[in-house]
Amino acid sequence: MLKRILVSIFILVASISVAQEGTTSPYSFFGIGTLKFKGTAENRAMGGISVFSDSIHLNIQNPAGVANLRLVNYAVGASHKRISQKTTDEQQNAQTTSLDYLAIGIPMGKFGASFGLIPYTAVGYGISVREEDFVSVYEGDGGLNRAFLTLAYTIYPGLNVGADVNYNFGNIENTATTRQEGVQLGTREFNRSDLLGFSFNLGAQYKTMVTNDLELSTSISYTPETDFVSENSRTLSTFFLTNSGLVSTVDSRDVEVDDTDFTFPSQYTIGAGIGKPKNWFLGLEYTDQKTSNFTNRTFDIDNVEFTDASKIRVGGFYIPNYNAVGSYAKRIVYRAGARFEETGININGEDINEFGISFGVGLPVGRIFSNINLGFEVGRRGTTSSGLVQENFFNTFLSLSLNDRWFDKRYYD
Repeated sequence: MLKRILVSIFILVASISVAQEGTTSPYSFFGIGTLKFKGTAENRAMGGISVFSDSIHLNIQNPAGVANLRLVNYAVGASHKRISQKTTDEQQNAQTTSLDYLAIGIPMGKFGASFGLIPYTAVGYGISVREEDFVSVYEGDGGLNRAFLTLAYTIYPGLNVGADVNYNFGNIENTATTRQEGVQLGTREFNRSDLLGFSFNLGAQYKTMVTNDLELSTSISYTPETDFVSENSRTLSTFFLTNSGLVSTVDSRDVEVDDTDFTFPSQYTIGAGIGKPKNWFLGLEYTDQKTSNFTNRTFDIDNVEFTDASKIRVGGFYIPNYNAVGSYAKRIVYRAGARFEETGININGEDINEFGISFGVGLPVGRIFSNINLGFEVGRRGTTSSGLVQENFFNTFLSLSLNDRWFDKRYYD
């Protein structure tokens, strides 16, 4: 009963949260927006590593990890971000709340399966550019969502392989408004792209005991390059700005634009870690993504270049005594990690990099190893050099990882 109440409350809160924008970053202007973290709060608190998988937590980063499940797992997570954005001249604060994932993992002997929904990219920005006496304002919102289905198989004890198929869908809206100071007439261009397409992810994990106490874990995953369909529309309009600040449209017309294919880049991740089962673990991971084939869908900008992106992540956990009966604190999972990312965006000759330091706890609740996971991350993206924006952020993320048994014969209800 407690489990059902917790799930109901969390889904209600998450449903309210998902209606809000997932980002306020000006860097979401580029490509298809800011890539969201694809993983659970448990992985996120460990710097985002995916090399570790066990029998009671769902791994949605590497599809091979689903084969480790021994209990049905319900996973749901949400996060809240506080951001301080600054340039060399000014500073402003913003905050966002969003649903991060809804997923279910199901063990089936040597097989494992999972399915769910995650936000994949987020667009939400407002940029003002002044050139002489002309002012241009760029605004955007939207993003991509991903529905996924995963199947994994244990080839022999310790070696798992898996694959997932993802249906990606969503829309991105961009508006460019230009007006000359002192002139009440202005122009506006509105663009909308409805994106949809399938993508795939392949993965493998291998575990082996290297001593009586130490277990070595390794993993690899690969996402092939795929093309998404972008259904595009455009509206051009002229508006009149009244003395009271109200905008009145003078003329508006739809412009025919072609639908296009959008190439989503390939990516691979390799990782390794070592630890004592059910006690501690430390892992390291590297990701390379071929984002150099990105283009800006709507606006051509001369001072922007897309390069390949990369990520380095390190993290782990510690459990004092996972089956301690008389001490709740000893059964808490303590997690920590760090990450450094080259986002693949170069503006005005400056690479936009991001780093974060994270930590969190897994709090046992109910029976059969269910838990509430609470985590925090502090970090920075971008720079104030060359007229750019530096973002300092503080993330708070919360999730439920609830386990259950299906198909058990019950003698008492």
